[in-house]
Amino acid sequence: MTSYFQSIGASSSRSSTGTPSPVSTPLFPPASAAHRPNALSNRLTSVLSASYADSDIRDALETLGARGIQNTPETRRQLRLDVQKEVIDCNAEIVRDFGKVAEQLKRIGSVISTLNRTCEEMRKHINLAKQDTVPVLEETSALMKQKEETEMKKLLLDAFTEHFIVPEEDLLVLTSPEEPINDRFFNVLARVKQVYRDCEVLLGGKSERLGLEIMEQSSKYLNSAYQKLYKWTQKEFRSLNLEDPRISGSIRRALRVLAERPSLFHNCLDFFAEARDYVLSEAFHYALTQAASDVGGDQNVKPIEFSAHDPLRYIGDMLAWVHSTTVSEREALESLFIAEGDEIAKGIKAGLSSEPWSRIDEGNEEAASFDGQKALSDLVNRDLGGVSRSLQQRVELVIQGHEDPITCYKVVNILSFYRTTFSKLVGPGSNLAQLMQTLEKFTFGHFEILINGQTNMLSTDHGALQPPEDLSAPKFMLDSLEVLTSLMKAHAASFSAEDDPSKADDSENQFTPVLRVALEPFLELAKSSSEQLQDPTSRTIYQTNVFLAARSTISPFPFASATHSKPLSITLSTLRVDLLKIQHEYLLRTSGLQVLLEALEAFTKTKQLHSSEPEIENEGKQPEPSPSQQQQPPNLADIASLPPFQPEALTLTSQQLDDFLPSALVDATDNLKRLQSASLVKSVTEEAVEAFCRDFEFIEGMIIGADEARGKVDISIRSEVESQSVLSGGTGRHVEDEDNMDWSLRASFPRTTGEIRVLLS
Repeated sequence: MTSYFQSIGASSSRSSTGTPSPVSTPLFPPASAAHRPNALSNRLTSVLSASYADSDIRDALETLGARGIQNTPETRRQLRLDVQKEVIDCNAEIVRDFGKVAEQLKRIGSVISTLNRTCEEMRKHINLAKQDTVPVLEETSALMKQKEETEMKKLLLDAFTEHFIVPEEDLLVLTSPEEPINDRFFNVLARVKQVYRDCEVLLGGKSERLGLEIMEQSSKYLNSAYQKLYKWTQKEFRSLNLEDPRISGSIRRALRVLAERPSLFHNCLDFFAEARDYVLSEAFHYALTQAASDVGGDQNVKPIEFSAHDPLRYIGDMLAWVHSTTVSEREALESLFIAEGDEIAKGIKAGLSSEPWSRIDEGNEEAASFDGQKALSDLVNRDLGGVSRSLQQRVELVIQGHEDPITCYKVVNILSFYRTTFSKLVGPGSNLAQLMQTLEKFTFGHFEILINGQTNMLSTDHGALQPPEDLSAPKFMLDSLEVLTSLMKAHAASFSAEDDPSKADDSENQFTPVLRVALEPFLELAKSSSEQLQDPTSRTIYQTNVFLAARSTISPFPFASATHSKPLSITLSTLRVDLLKIQHEYLLRTSGLQVLLEALEAFTKTKQLHSSEPEIENEGKQPEPSPSQQQQPPNLADIASLPPFQPEALTLTSQQLDDFLPSALVDATDNLKRLQSASLVKSVTEEAVEAFCRDFEFIEGMIIGADEARGKVDISIRSEVESQSVLSGGTGRHVEDEDNMDWSLRASFPRTTGEIRVLLS
């Protein structure tokens, strides 16, 4: 064992000095050392199992390094003893410090005891002093409280007297007629109203009787003040000059105050409206009759009635005067109802509580509100009531005595313009706007009467309804279209045309009733007059010319064509179909093909019948065939047995066709020469020629099919015959099938569809 530690120490010494040991010491003891005591083996195991990465060991090593201890055998042996000694010294120093702290605590305890004894003595002295001063303090507090109550009562009495008691001189201002209406009157009135409202507080407390007495007196003074203000306002209204741009501020304030008594307020407005109605009626009569007759008047201004011979100017001047007066009246009254509108509304709302019967008189809930704009418009309407009645009478008299429908319609446009203007100025429900609408309906009704009178007169005049020889539009129709043109120009220049533009569809506009009155009856007359023509062609051409004239008249005006151009175009389309049919029949009849088509009609029907059978089969239906369907289609060879297809008859038809073709287009155009639309004649003729070519193609196919069915002419012979026909100028009627010793349909009718199209192109 001794040798083991010595070897370890020597190894450590050599390691510390940096000299390597020549012989390495084994890490584990030899096998003979297995019987050594367990303490040593445990010690070795703990040393070997210690981790030098442990934080505690690392801190201990750092502490040793900081102390500067040399790693020598002596130091290692004394290290434990030195550490324990230092710990003991530190503990001794701590004990000495705690001893000093204990001494100081003892001193503090003695001081605290001394203070406690001193405080107890002072508490005893204070209790004795309090017992002596309590009665004095209680008496002083009671006296102070009594003083405060007395002062409060004095303040309340002064405030009550100042607020609820109005001086006699102020009450005299409210009730005495001699006292003027000025700012002092309104200030005293406002104070009395405040006293009346504040009495409600007294009624809710112990002073109910006092509150009732003060309210009764205040109510009496207020009624007297309102009566005085009401009479003064009426007096001011009598001498009020609305032409003065500055209306008295006292009147505006008086109206605002009177609004708290709705009955007095409305009575004042009624009185004002009556006065203004009389003044404006006199002014209107003066403008009509005596504008320049007075001495000193402007001689350039003539009375309106000087232009009574011209209804348009006469009515326009009257409406212009009414409009100017309405604008002036509204501008003058705006300061009364717009500037003070909110205050008047508040006053009326408050007044309904004192006059609940006012709400019942109004008959609706709107009485609780006040609209300044509405009240202004209503008052302006009432002011112009007499003017409106006089205007209505004069306009109706002028219109009833006038017979020109164009002038009547221009008056309608003027009335429509002013209806819109008055609707914007005083409201759409105002009397002036309603009057304009009534006069507009009356004037338009007279316009309808005049037009209807003309149509009724024409319906009895058979000479005027006689269609012209050239089948153009009759004179009465041209006259009506000329009148309609003037009406459309008048509407286009009017305000209503800009306010109500025409729409893309055929919906109605303001001019639609005019068209119904001024156009449709004349079209019906022209249509009925066409029945005098026995020839269908002439009748159709005549009707077409009439509707063409009507459509060309309204086409430049969008508001008219928007509603009536489509119906006219539909009628013209129907007439065009009739013209096409007439032209087609003319071509067939003149060329001679009509006879052939009538003979082939049975084959045409059979072909249509069999062409419809596959559709029935496709639908999966199997109806029982009718007798006509059960019949077998006729054989094309039977065509040769028909009378029109006999050699002589077919040859004559072919000759007639040849005579027709050179001048066919000229003759067809000349057939519609009385139609006053070259483009329509051209388009109808072209379509008729196309239909004629299709008919000829059908006839040609049936003839070829009949020859093939009879076996008389094969394809090569037919081609040769056609070539000879073309070279010979369209004859070839005497070409015969010498091999079969029989005649051929194609030989008698050699013309081809290509030739027909070339000759008619």
